Amino acid sequence: MLPKMASGTGTVASLWTEVNRCGQSGDFTRALKAVNKILNEVKDDVTALHCKIVCLIQNGGFKEALNVINTHTKTLPSDAIVFEKAYCEYRLNRVESALKTIESAAEQSNKLKELYGQVLYRLERYDECQEVYNDLIRNSVDEYEEERKTNLSAVVAAQSTWEKVAPEDLGLPESTYELCYNAACTLIGQGQLTEAINKLRQAEDLCRGSLAEDSDVTEEEIESELAIIHSQMAYIMQLQGRTEDALQLYNQVIKLKPSDVGLLAVTANNIITINKDQNVFDSKKKVKLTNADGVEYKLARKQLQAIDFNKALLAMYTNQADQCRKLSSSLQSQNPGHPRPVLIQVAQLCREKQHSKATEMLQRFSDQHPESASGIKLTMAQLFLTQGHVTKACDILRSIEEFKHKPGMVSALVTMYSHEEDIDSAIDVFSQSIQYYQSEQPGQASHLSLVREAANFKLKYGRKKEAISDLEQLWKQNTNDVHTLAQLISAYSLVDQEKAKSLSKHLPSPDTMSFNVDVDALENSHGATYVRKKAAKVVGENLPKEQGQGDLKKKSKKKKGKLPKNCDPKATPDPERWLPMRERSYYRGRKKGKKKEQVGKGTQGATSGASAELDASKTASSPPTSPRPGSSSAASAPASNMVPPRQQKPAPSTRKKQPQKKKKSGKGGW
Repeated sequence: MLPKMASGTGTVASLWTEVNRCGQSGDFTRALKAVNKILNEVKDDVTALHCKIVCLIQNGGFKEALNVINTHTKTLPSDAIVFEKAYCEYRLNRVESALKTIESAAEQSNKLKELYGQVLYRLERYDECQEVYNDLIRNSVDEYEEERKTNLSAVVAAQSTWEKVAPEDLGLPESTYELCYNAACTLIGQGQLTEAINKLRQAEDLCRGSLAEDSDVTEEEIESELAIIHSQMAYIMQLQGRTEDALQLYNQVIKLKPSDVGLLAVTANNIITINKDQNVFDSKKKVKLTNADGVEYKLARKQLQAIDFNKALLAMYTNQADQCRKLSSSLQSQNPGHPRPVLIQVAQLCREKQHSKATEMLQRFSDQHPESASGIKLTMAQLFLTQGHVTKACDILRSIEEFKHKPGMVSALVTMYSHEEDIDSAIDVFSQSIQYYQSEQPGQASHLSLVREAANFKLKYGRKKEAISDLEQLWKQNTNDVHTLAQLISAYSLVDQEKAKSLSKHLPSPDTMSFNVDVDALENSHGATYVRKKAAKVVGENLPKEQGQGDLKKKSKKKKGKLPKNCDPKATPDPERWLPMRERSYYRGRKKGKKKEQVGKGTQGATSGASAELDASKTASSPPTSPRPGSSSAASAPASNMVPPRQQKPAPSTRKKQPQKKKKSGKGGW
């Protein structure tokens, strides 16, 4: 800005010369010093005050510039500094104040319209913003046309992404990587992910090409500029289910540490959504990036909302119950009609096993906000099912007017009622849905398929009388359907046999139902489970000696079973031989022999008291070959198979019990 020369002494004139020279060279710090000296000489010089405001803005002193404007409101004309005042308010994130300042201007110049468009974009008033940029592009011809088109493409992308509005074809070029990137964002909003990622690759090539022309730009600076494109690519990969590739690309963006705090916050948030309840330590580190200063001014309202939701969920996954409740309650106060904060609180209550409180909270929100009741009632039904209250879940599902006649809902209700053996309620669900489709979509495929399922269900559970009306309706739609006709005749046979006979006349004759089927080929096919064996051809020597006898099958002789060893075939077999020994009438239990006094009282294999008698070396003569009558030598002889002592159970310990091994049933050693 070239200020007007103010009248005054020669010192003031030389200071103005200094201000002009510094302004042209871009040295606004020295220009500010010269302007302050002028204001010391001429306190209320309007031009000097205006120059001071401009110098402060150029140096980033927006707060000081706004203070100067507010201090000298009587001296400075409002129309002369309206742009500077609105710009300072915009840069200080006082967007509402900036809007009021712009709208209060008597006349709007092009630069004020440019600022007006930026303010409307920050306020997410995209329709008005688009009108402003369209007007600017039509009515201005200068070197900033490409920037205006870039801003207009950003507005179109925001409408497609946040408002789900079908974009207009404005004929915007894609000559720069910014324009190409915005076009990719528009495609993402429309759900065209493959086309969007191709457009992002095109934007990456354009960005590399434009930055490579400048020799002063390093590779790190190029990668930093490409970070926003790579983060958007990773987002598309995440939507496509390629979470590993997306996570790798997200982490590359985080390592670059870009200066855009909004980009870092979105990237960190998306990593947290991939981690879910796993890798919680990494998520707790990433969530710090979403709390950086200035993030709230860089992102759209829905982006900030999603980040806050994920913070509450992360608190729940990390078992921070109080923090989760605090965050979800804050979200609910900010978004009273949004169901997600309530669902987070309900999930936390379920983790604490407080299912009754969770159900009450859902019911209360459903009553207060009927526009969101359908999703909430589905959650209530799921909660009842997890507790085993199937009938209550069915009642909740049937109260959802939006979904209760959908084929999926009908199928779920019938399945649950069948599980509870409440066939009447299941049939009632079919009847209500058939009546709805009869009035809304009569004769359509969905209507007829529902009638078919209802008829099959009734026949399956023996309700043939109730199935007659459904079968008649199906047969009238297609009189050539033999299967339906047969079912109808079967159902009428229990109610009206005359009607069944009259309907049976419509059945095709046996001649028309016969098919030319090669039975042999069918039996020899790969899928045949039984193959009829053909008789072998008789040739030569195998001809029967007498022609009248024919082919007689040889009877296979049964082989006599082998008898067990030591079996007396003449003896009468035991009638209880098939019973276990313990269950037989003559079983008296195992005999327990008296323990020998000499055995088992010392170390294993040793005897006490009779050791001298058993020592053959101490006897005078060898014992007789047979014991004498009345002697006790035979009774005192040691047993040849001594049973070892049983293993003792270990003493109980304070450690976790290990599963005990089963005891062996037979004789065993150590």
